[in-house]
Amino acid sequence: MQYRVGVFALVLLLSLFSVVALPQDPDPLVVITSPDVVQQSLSPNALRAIFGMRLRSWPSGKPIQVFVLNETNPVHIQFCKQVLNIFPHQLRSSWDRQVYSGTGQAPREVESMEEMLAQVAATPGAIGYSERSRIDDSVRVLPIQ
Repeated sequence: MQYRVGVFALVLLLSLFSVVALPQDPDPLVVITSPDVVQQSLSPNALRAIFGMRLRSWPSGKPIQVFVLNETNPVHIQFCKQVLNIFPHQLRSSWDRQVYSGTGQAPREVESMEEMLAQVAATPGAIGYSERSRIDDSVRVLPIQ
């Protein structure tokens, strides 16, 4: 009987620690564009093609300017895994292949979320990503459907 009580107490204690130690849900990420982009939504495949630097213009013909955070930034990692469904190193490999083969270019890298918002807002045809809580009226949120 004492063994059962000890095991029960241990299980209860471990479950309490696991509840306390659970990380907070991260701020949801959204795809953002400059205000001049008229696109109403994107498919997940089109989004991967844009961030993979394979789709280079909007349906209107306007060039797409892609902005990303550094590949070690936690928000970039979250965006790659949860929104694009790929690992950051896979995305980097895709860019490197295009750059080194002369068939494409890498996206523009920004240092912070503030710079991401400023650059996307100021660059015609721009696309990037942000935590939902940081969005302001300077950029548009583009739904992924």
